Amino acid sequence: MDLGVFARQHRSAIRLLDAGWVQFDALVRDTGLPRRSVEDLLAELADDVERDGTALRLRPGTAQAWLDHVGRRANPPHDLAARIERHLADVPPPLPALDHVQATLDTVVRRALWLDEHYDLGRLKLVFVGDHDLTSLAVRELRADTDLAVVDVDDRVLEHIDRRSGGTIRTVHADLRFGLPRAVSGTADLVFSDPPYTPEGMALFASRAVECLREPAHGRVLLAYGYSRRHPTLGHQTQKALINLGLTFEAIVPGFHRYHGAQAVGSAADLYVCHPTPRARKKTKGGQAIYTHGPRSVEAVGTAPGEVRSKLDDLASAGGKKVVSAGPDWTKPTTAEEGTAVAVDLTGDPGPWLVRVLLGVNAERVAVLVPNAHPDLTDAPSQSALIELVAPKYRLRLLRSTPDSKHAVVVADRTGTTTAAHRVWTRAHARLGNVWPQAPADLADLRLIDLPRHRIVDVLRRLTAERPTDLEAEKAPRD
Repeated sequence: MDLGVFARQHRSAIRLLDAGWVQFDALVRDTGLPRRSVEDLLAELADDVERDGTALRLRPGTAQAWLDHVGRRANPPHDLAARIERHLADVPPPLPALDHVQATLDTVVRRALWLDEHYDLGRLKLVFVGDHDLTSLAVRELRADTDLAVVDVDDRVLEHIDRRSGGTIRTVHADLRFGLPRAVSGTADLVFSDPPYTPEGMALFASRAVECLREPAHGRVLLAYGYSRRHPTLGHQTQKALINLGLTFEAIVPGFHRYHGAQAVGSAADLYVCHPTPRARKKTKGGQAIYTHGPRSVEAVGTAPGEVRSKLDDLASAGGKKVVSAGPDWTKPTTAEEGTAVAVDLTGDPGPWLVRVLLGVNAERVAVLVPNAHPDLTDAPSQSALIELVAPKYRLRLLRSTPDSKHAVVVADRTGTTTAAHRVWTRAHARLGNVWPQAPADLADLRLIDLPRHRIVDVLRRLTAERPTDLEAEKAPRD
């Protein structure tokens, strides 16, 4: 019996049948299961169901085994809230440019308990599309057996979740505007997300959530969304965008989420339980303006002024190199011809784009335009960390306040080294196990480009520490 995501209703049916005689019609009505699903359940129960006309009950002594079969709820630890509070105490500060607004402790606890009540978390895979609220850690505290993954653009959040979970939650980096990593695509039964509350942001995150699902028509997408009751048109636009994706609203639980902030929407949001139709659409590329604040807000200007771009091209072309322009999308490798430099405008970079573009572009030179206050450039330790991280591939020049006080340019020139790290760094889109035979099992199926930054640093440390004999073994011919 494939219960899909209906654990709560099947648990209820088992308990009703165990409690005594129950009419078939009452079983349908009290559980909310479709008639056909109740018939399938009774067929699965087979000889363990006793019948008296239209009345049904479970044979005494069989209920516990069937409750195990449909998946039991967890027994919450008495200090569940305290554990989650400790996780939240040192969560990385919210980034307004990513529309971060922290959910309350009660909300995070409520989410974990609600998910466990309604779904069989012991058997289903749950993916979080963005998780600054650390709901994944709350679920982990409740259930050690749940298969969890988090995909997020914020490297700080991914490192926090990885460290706090002891590595038991898979963490994957992505900017959903450019695509969904294959590490989470088509893997989930449930997806939870608290997206930016613009229609564009909600539609993008919801479409990526559908893309995460193994079988969209049998999975569920759970979304947080709030809008001001003073502006119902905005709510209508967002709901229409979700419907146009092929999502139906199985339930809307009002006021489920509460926040420290977001007062424009009453510091509250509803829980949308969305059931994808068989024709649910998956967006391939999303617009970059999806947030309500920052350089990629829906009102922001998208690119640098022409004179700034011209100076970027001048720096890229030094020494007579031909210049080609590229966008910030690093999801596919970019390889330039010999004698060619690549100029990239990253003026909208919220922080993590720069490293990924340097990993994803293979060229003699890459010139990258970033905000002058970019987090990789703001102080000496940050600059040193960036230089060290891309050293296997590029030698960097960091030109602050260039060409004006609002911008900086990072010029990366190819190093030409032949270390093990260089071979991995120049194939950042390859499966790590294919370019690094000694890759740990938990990394072998992933791509360098999809790793959280702290794990990229760890890969570099491991590769640097490998013995020369290990490197020679890599070069040796294989049967």
